[in-house]
Amino acid sequence: MKPHQDKSALFVMDGVKGGHDGMSYSNPKKFRKKKQEALDIQQLAGEVRAGDRTSLAKAITLIESSNNTHKEDAQKLLQELLPHTGNAIRIGITGVPGAGKSSFIEAFGTMLCKMGKRVAVLAIDPSSSLSGGSILGDKTRMEELVRQENAFVRPSPSAGTLGGVHKKSRETMLLCEAAGYDVILIETVGVGQSETYVRGMVDFFLLLVLTGAGDELQGMKKGIMELADGIIVHKADGDNVRPARRTMQEYKQILHFLQPSTPGWLSTALTVSSMEKKGLDNVWAMLMEFEQTVKESNYWNLRRHKQTRDWFHSMITDHLIDSFYKNSDRKKQVRSLEDEILHGRLTVTQGVNTLFGEEDNNK
Repeated sequence: MKPHQDKSALFVMDGVKGGHDGMSYSNPKKFRKKKQEALDIQQLAGEVRAGDRTSLAKAITLIESSNNTHKEDAQKLLQELLPHTGNAIRIGITGVPGAGKSSFIEAFGTMLCKMGKRVAVLAIDPSSSLSGGSILGDKTRMEELVRQENAFVRPSPSAGTLGGVHKKSRETMLLCEAAGYDVILIETVGVGQSETYVRGMVDFFLLLVLTGAGDELQGMKKGIMELADGIIVHKADGDNVRPARRTMQEYKQILHFLQPSTPGWLSTALTVSSMEKKGLDNVWAMLMEFEQTVKESNYWNLRRHKQTRDWFHSMITDHLIDSFYKNSDRKKQVRSLEDEILHGRLTVTQGVNTLFGEEDNNK
């Protein structure tokens, strides 16, 4: 195998080299691009189930497409693969910027791969406000992890989605499960007001923090801590070991007084050094204990059923909004009413009632 023929999870093929081949083409029509052939859903589903990473990447691209034909094919593919999903542990990972989420995922994921686990990482990159694409490059992070044959890393733009998770992250997660990955790690952009979105699609929610005491702990939002099943005090190495242990104890005390995120499970805090590969095994032990505890109480299934119901209702809302704005006349009406409201001729409520034909009901 040539050196450039890499089998890593983010392998990108070389492009066709430029240059003329010396031949003369008198009839260019012969060489026009052929019409794209219909996608063989069953074949693609079989390749995904066989664990082919190229086919999995193709399936995810199909899921993320806004093309109407692709949307239909994507749902057919999901329906084909749905019976083979649900066998992974789903872990959401968040934390303040600089907490080292990517370095933790790389170290933790690599350790799991070496244990024989198959690890899929959905790394949600911040989206460019201009292009809508990922700001961070595909190959700039997790270089060690993507070389593991048991790993699959998929950076996706957050596309402005609440909680920093791409709209299609749930469906992407199902595809990864169907492909045989038994650990799904979802990295978010960072701590925000909508981390409940992440909590609503994973089994275990992990919060990464840095060393700090007193005022820094007080500054941590209580709501986010209440979502966490576990807290990692990261970068616990060098001169930071003692402060990290002290911070860990402080978080444990705080968690003791908070409502548990998962019934029957007492959230805890650990110290980890991804650089020195210390404490990673303790994180996995915590996750295994969590899975056993929650499955024994049957809350594992109850939570997943609730998440699916919430997803369904969320999709209804999204569909209603899309359908509402699809009509070009409706867009003009909204802009007209906006003008009326901004000039004080209508209240916001009156504007909404007018929009939905309810103005007569309030007379």
